[in-house]
Amino acid sequence: MKKIIFMTVVLFTLSSLANTAPAEKEKKESIPKDKSAESKVATKAYTDEEFKKAVNDELIKQQKRMGQDNLVEFSQELLKKEEQLKVKEMEISKREEQLSINMKEFEKKINEFQAKQNKIIGCLDENDKNKNQRITHMVNTISGMKPATAAEILSVQDAEIAVKILGQLDSDKVAKIFNLMNKEISARLQKQYMDMKK
Repeated sequence: MKKIIFMTVVLFTLSSLANTAPAEKEKKESIPKDKSAESKVATKAYTDEEFKKAVNDELIKQQKRMGQDNLVEFSQELLKKEEQLKVKEMEISKREEQLSINMKEFEKKINEFQAKQNKIIGCLDENDKNKNQRITHMVNTISGMKPATAAEILSVQDAEIAVKILGQLDSDKVAKIFNLMNKEISARLQKQYMDMKK
């Protein structure tokens, strides 16, 4: 697209210069040379934007002089669309960069979450292991006690733990312990014990 615009501009500029060159030559020959005037001409420094605008203005002047108004409008439209495309490309580039940053942050958060989750699971597993070790220790201790003493201890123990301990004892000893307990506590523990056995 740029090449087409450039070639069009070059062709029109060259043809314009070819048409105006003889007239300018005649003007130069008729105007006496004034060396002091030439030395007074100052050079002006342009910024990129000013240079683009000056080139664009000169292009429009040359094309209008040649009577190519439609071509002027067409080339202006092309230049505007090219600028719009550049702006859109920059926006897309910025969005892609932001998306990349967001994806990296999201992946980082997922990794942090998984690390925390693994740590929590590890703690829970450790707690379960310790709890099972304590219950095994209690089973060994209570299995060596007399049924009356075991009944007193299990009566005041948390019901869930008491049932787990009773579940690992010999069935004859469990029956003696239930008979020696308070009737309400015995009934409640027996119900939980039966549910556990199911």
